[in-house]
Amino acid sequence: MRDLKRLRARRRRPIAAVLAGLAVACVLLAVRSPDGVEVLAAARDLPGGRLAAADVVVVRLPPDAVPAGAYAPGSPVSGRVLAGPLRRGELLTDARLLGPGLFRQTLTGQASGDPAGGGPATASEAPAVGPGLVATPVRMADPDAARLLSPGDVIDVLAAFEDGPFQARAVAQEVRVIARPPGRTDGGALLVLATTPAQAAQLAQAQAQGRLSMTIHTR
Repeated sequence: MRDLKRLRARRRRPIAAVLAGLAVACVLLAVRSPDGVEVLAAARDLPGGRLAAADVVVVRLPPDAVPAGAYAPGSPVSGRVLAGPLRRGELLTDARLLGPGLFRQTLTGQASGDPAGGGPATASEAPAVGPGLVATPVRMADPDAARLLSPGDVIDVLAAFEDGPFQARAVAQEVRVIARPPGRTDGGALLVLATTPAQAAQLAQAQAQGRLSMTIHTR
């Protein structure tokens, strides 16, 4: 009887070793599985502004879950300017950074899904756009009012001149907000707007001679 038990124990050891080896192999295969696409995402809650290398991490997603314009690992995003806040784990795409991707997407009326934006804007809600538009930085006098805005919002820009009549006048109408970069607020709040060159010239003159405010179009 003892010999039989010893024989069974000897046979069980190799079988257990084989099963343990198979389990380890399965784990390694799962870890090294090539399925999925690596893309960049926010490493923490980001307020906007210039990106540093530590602000992004690599995440792996199923191929059908990767949006257009997503950045692959190694993409030169360090030093680029984030147009608005980004939550931890949210993917980094060209529509989130100042540049042609954001400008193109904003003008077509397709918002990037910023939770602070109150939902995406549709193409039918966007004012007519055509070639020749430029990205125009302007500084609003009231930073608290500017914080109400998100990329994709449509505004009218008003100017009040210290040496002129007290009534403000519109200097740019139905212009779309491209970005609201963070920064100091003691001198107002910076906005980037999609304007025509003529509107950009009017805004520059108005900034030099007066204070800018805005009205917001309802969606």
